[in-house]
Amino acid sequence: MNDTDMTLTGMTRDGTFLIEDGKITAGVKNFRWHDSPLRVFAAVAGVTAPHEAVSNERGKMLLPYMRLPDFNFSSVTRF
Repeated sequence: MNDTDMTLTGMTRDGTFLIEDGKITAGVKNFRWHDSPLRVFAAVAGVTAPHEAVSNERGKMLLPYMRLPDFNFSSVTRF
Protein backbone atom coordinates (compact mmCIF):
# COMPACT_ATOMS: atom_id res chain seq x y z
CA MET A 1 0.00 0.00 0.00
CA ASN A 2 1.11 3.56 -0.54
CA ASP A 3 0.93 6.79 1.48
CA THR A 4 -2.48 7.78 0.11
CA ASP A 5 -4.48 4.60 0.82
CA MET A 6 -5.74 5.89 4.21
CA THR A 7 -4.73 2.72 6.09
CA LEU A 8 -6.11 2.78 9.62
CA THR A 9 -5.63 0.61 12.71
CA GLY A 10 -8.26 -0.04 15.35
CA MET A 11 -10.04 -2.61 17.51
CA THR A 12 -13.44 -4.22 17.40
CA ARG A 13 -15.63 -3.88 20.48
CA ASP A 14 -18.56 -5.75 21.93
CA GLY A 15 -20.86 -6.82 19.16
CA THR A 16 -18.51 -8.83 16.94
CA PHE A 17 -20.11 -12.11 15.95
CA LEU A 18 -19.45 -15.24 13.93
CA ILE A 19 -22.15 -15.60 11.28
CA GLU A 20 -22.67 -18.95 9.58
CA ASP A 21 -25.35 -19.63 6.96
CA GLY A 22 -26.82 -16.18 7.61
CA LYS A 23 -27.30 -16.73 11.37
CA ILE A 24 -25.32 -15.48 14.37
CA THR A 25 -23.74 -18.59 15.87
CA ALA A 26 -21.33 -17.17 18.47
CA GLY A 27 -19.67 -14.08 19.84
CA VAL A 28 -15.98 -13.72 19.01
CA LYS A 29 -13.06 -12.13 20.82
CA ASN A 30 -12.16 -8.57 20.03
CA PHE A 31 -9.65 -8.16 17.21
CA ARG A 32 -7.13 -5.59 16.05
CA TRP A 33 -7.55 -4.57 12.44
CA HIS A 34 -5.27 -2.81 10.00
CA ASP A 35 -6.77 -1.92 6.64
CA SER A 36 -7.68 0.83 4.20
CA PRO A 37 -11.35 1.90 4.12
CA LEU A 38 -10.88 2.67 0.42
CA ARG A 39 -9.92 -0.95 -0.29
CA VAL A 40 -12.55 -2.43 2.05
CA PHE A 41 -15.48 -0.34 0.79
CA ALA A 42 -14.54 -1.07 -2.83
CA ALA A 43 -15.20 -4.77 -2.09
CA VAL A 44 -18.45 -4.61 -0.04
CA ALA A 45 -20.46 -7.77 -0.78
CA GLY A 46 -23.73 -6.66 0.82
CA VAL A 47 -25.38 -3.86 2.80
CA THR A 48 -28.56 -3.73 4.91
CA ALA A 49 -30.88 -0.83 5.63
CA PRO A 50 -29.52 1.40 8.41
CA HIS A 51 -29.97 0.23 12.01
CA GLU A 52 -29.69 2.30 15.18
CA ALA A 53 -26.28 2.11 16.88
CA VAL A 54 -25.17 3.90 20.04
CA SER A 55 -21.61 4.54 21.21
CA ASN A 56 -20.05 6.54 24.02
CA GLU A 57 -17.82 8.37 21.53
CA ARG A 58 -20.37 9.29 18.85
CA GLY A 59 -23.81 9.02 20.46
CA LYS A 60 -26.69 7.65 18.41
CA MET A 61 -26.16 6.87 14.73
CA LEU A 62 -27.92 5.05 11.92
CA LEU A 63 -25.54 2.57 10.29
CA PRO A 64 -25.96 -0.36 7.91
CA TYR A 65 -24.57 -3.83 8.52
CA MET A 66 -22.03 -4.64 5.81
CA ARG A 67 -20.64 -7.89 4.52
CA LEU A 68 -16.89 -7.40 4.10
CA PRO A 69 -15.46 -10.73 2.94
CA ASP A 70 -11.84 -9.56 2.70
CA PHE A 71 -11.39 -7.44 5.84
CA ASN A 72 -7.87 -7.61 7.35
CA PHE A 73 -7.89 -8.60 11.04
CA SER A 74 -4.30 -8.55 12.23
CA SER A 75 -4.42 -10.09 15.74
CA VAL A 76 -6.55 -10.90 18.76
CA THR A 77 -6.84 -8.01 21.23
CA ARG A 78 -5.25 -8.95 24.56
CA PHE A 79 -6.86 -7.23 27.55
